Amino acid sequence: MHHSRLSTLVIDCQSVDLKQATDFWSQALGKPIVTYDSEGDGKYAELATLADEPIILLQRVEHESRVHLDIETDDIEAEASRLEKLGAKRLECVRGRWWVMQAPSGHRFCVVKRQREQFGPHLNKWE
Repeated sequence: MHHSRLSTLVIDCQSVDLKQATDFWSQALGKPIVTYDSEGDGKYAELATLADEPIILLQRVEHESRVHLDIETDDIEAEASRLEKLGAKRLECVRGRWWVMQAPSGHRFCVVKRQREQFGPHLNKWE
């Protein structure tokens, strides 16, 4: 058995100025900025959310700007396999830490390790 849930809304920004994008989305969504540089490489910024809300990250990317979802799990391989059985495709394992996948609809999403200490009340259990 493993668990998963919607973890993160990731706003992919094809921009060299992630700070400007972060300021915009912070004001647009009414969410304060936690950090302009969460990993120290200028690639990720984070907006503040409550413990029962999805995390909101902004990510500087090379590809066209878009929004994607992250699904967090306590077993990345089991969750990726479950999603493949539903018709998703594995596209890339990034740094050996998460899977970029594609839904049958063409939408990309990621399967990532658990992002918060507590999974919270909105948790799916899979056999």
